[in-house]
Amino acid sequence: MTIATKRVFLIGTSGTVGSAVLHMLRERGHEVATADFDADPEKGELRIDITDTASIAAAYAAVGAVDAVACTVGVVPLLPLHDTTLAHIDEAIRGKLSSQIDIVLQGLPHVREGGSFTLISGIMSRMPWLGGIGASIVDGGIEAFVIGAAAEIGRDRRINAISPTILQESVDKIGTNLLPGHQPVPASHVAGAYLRSIEGIETGQTFPVGH
Repeated sequence: MTIATKRVFLIGTSGTVGSAVLHMLRERGHEVATADFDADPEKGELRIDITDTASIAAAYAAVGAVDAVACTVGVVPLLPLHDTTLAHIDEAIRGKLSSQIDIVLQGLPHVREGGSFTLISGIMSRMPWLGGIGASIVDGGIEAFVIGAAAEIGRDRRINAISPTILQESVDKIGTNLLPGHQPVPASHVAGAYLRSIEGIETGQTFPVGH
């Protein structure tokens, strides 16, 4: 069976995961519209700040109708619990949770029938680690949002989350595994999970990668 070519709006392409997802989508023949915080508008690149509602709206207006929206980015401060303040939690929520919820809410009118949203959570929703309290909160929140949104989004559209462990590329770059005892995974494995969400039929799911 031939997979139909889709028009995908990929948010976050300069990072390790985002670049792997972009490569895999293009290899599969999908048309990909991209946006990134580090994009240069003067070069015709689409810039987006996912923590800024107006920036998200402008990006959707520029991209138009799509078959899928996929987000690979989110920023969370990493601090031990006793050093964490409410401001740090607010920063984590804005940087990864409410920002991705905003991407979905604003994206609803732009995603065609049969389309999908794919968000990014992470291993901290299921595994505690020193400094990971903010990540635990937002990763768990993303996965809960996906469950709730899937129940209301309708039969014609889908939503899932991708939950990767630490990347092999990150371990190679920093020279150590920050999650000892956990097997790192290459970014291509995470990209495969995005492909599963975009091309598949599942909804309301979190796809763990490496855990």
